[in-house]
Amino acid sequence: MKKNKRTTKQIVEDFLYSDSKKATVTKFVLMSLAVGGIVFVGALAPVLVSLMGENKQFKKFSKKQIQNSFGALKKRKLIEIIQEKNGKTRVKLTNKGQARIKEFCFEELRISKAKHWDKKWRILIYDIPTKPKIYNKAREALRVKIKEIGFVQLQKSVWVCPYECEDEILFLTESYHVTKYIEILTVEKMLHEDQLKRKFKL
Repeated sequence: MKKNKRTTKQIVEDFLYSDSKKATVTKFVLMSLAVGGIVFVGALAPVLVSLMGENKQFKKFSKKQIQNSFGALKKRKLIEIIQEKNGKTRVKLTNKGQARIKEFCFEELRISKAKHWDKKWRILIYDIPTKPKIYNKAREALRVKIKEIGFVQLQKSVWVCPYECEDEILFLTESYHVTKYIEILTVEKMLHEDQLKRKFKL
């Protein structure tokens, strides 16, 4: 099975450069920091506003909103501001902030629909143990998420999607530590595919 290419950074970058109208300024700021820490010389607020303003998605927010979001993130201990000896200031994510990024990535994860279907089906099969209990939680979380991102259930623990999705599935299963219990098949013909075509509007 190939290595997971769908990294957290890629999901974050997709989010930052897409038109996410419902996202809050705080989410935009936190996701921006996930790409890399900020290092600068000078007053904090003007520099941060300038850096955030480089992304067109931030133009929908005011300078005050951007400044306030950093204060809120610091108060919630999602970021830390470090004064270095060389006079520079560093803004970075805390462990709590990194955990929040992971949650955001789950929320943002989507399967891209190809303009032209390649007439291949991707079938996800999993057989996750019932013990310890953490596996039960992982199974349920995986089931909910794959349904959310567009899979259709064929049978118990067997799901299908017509689009490229291996990277997205590996992102999920590696996060839940259950990759060794899943398999992804790519097939060109299925007995009842006409029903599936109707469901996926192909």
